[in-house]
Amino acid sequence: MRDLTELRAELDGIDRELTALFCRRMAVAEEVADWKRARGLPVLDAAREEQVLASRAALAPEAQREAVRALFTELMRLSRAHQARRMAGEEAQDHV
Repeated sequence: MRDLTELRAELDGIDRELTALFCRRMAVAEEVADWKRARGLPVLDAAREEQVLASRAALAPEAQREAVRALFTELMRLSRAHQARRMAGEEAQDHV
């Protein structure tokens, strides 16, 4: 059995990777917002969101599917809020 310090260090590394991926995802969400704004489309695409939730949950082992679905529900909520701010003309200042 591994030491708690070693396990926590591994979790810290995973968290760094997740943070980088989250920031990358939000940067792409900004591009999506620009694309939608240019075409007069709304932020929410409910059919697409349901497709994403189902496909991401299917990637996980059955015991983790509900948690993965909850994770992506929250990620998409954050993405929609970010897109809405961008489409309203509020440019993101956090990476300037």
